[in-house]
Amino acid sequence: MASEVIDYAVDGQSYTGYLAWDDRIADKRPGIILVHEWWGQNAFMRDQADQLARHGYRAFAVDMFGSGKHTDDPAEAQNLSDAARKNPVALEARFRTAQSLLQQHTSVDPTRIAAQGYCFGGEVALNMARLGLELRGVVSFHGALASNISSQKGGVQAEIQVYTGGADVMIPPQQVGAFVEEMQVAGAKLTLISYPGVLHGFTNPIATERGEKLGLPLAYNREAAEDARQGALHFYQRIFS
Repeated sequence: MASEVIDYAVDGQSYTGYLAWDDRIADKRPGIILVHEWWGQNAFMRDQADQLARHGYRAFAVDMFGSGKHTDDPAEAQNLSDAARKNPVALEARFRTAQSLLQQHTSVDPTRIAAQGYCFGGEVALNMARLGLELRGVVSFHGALASNISSQKGGVQAEIQVYTGGADVMIPPQQVGAFVEEMQVAGAKLTLISYPGVLHGFTNPIATERGEKLGLPLAYNREAAEDARQGALHFYQRIFS
């Protein structure tokens, strides 16, 4: 396994990403952009990149907040994510820059790129699909499904997979239903899986501890996390074949 910390700039601001790949594979491989939770680019996201690299993908855990901007404080996380959302043009520029960096890497096939997001990152990845970016696929794990960005009919190029918790109070049934309707109107190819009784943050092993400590409705669910992970891997195998 190989990895590289990549410092890059967007509109004069510094960002720090993490690229992981299997250096035993000589041919160009598909690239997957990973977008972090509202906590920022941290060890969990780097671990997710490493896992995808073990399956032969070039995984780039990107930075949407700026170098060094990550936290364990929910109030600060809210401020960081709110600040990013307030400027959707800048957020798109950050994503496009990261996508371009991944496509330019010598080990990556630039025509086979997907995005995978968690929580805030799932929202970002889905918004990039709404904007019609050239992505083969988008996967959202417990990501927000509501958005101020409206998809256009025929404008969503990416095939979409959404994994959400059935008991996630941050993504209630009304939001799920509205998203499905939006994607149907847009003509997008969508698979949505809802896990009964599962709370927000279910893919993150420290979600239960963090939720109990901070008084937040978060919980890790190993069964749902593994099912979602395997589902995403099968998805990538199909869309990249």
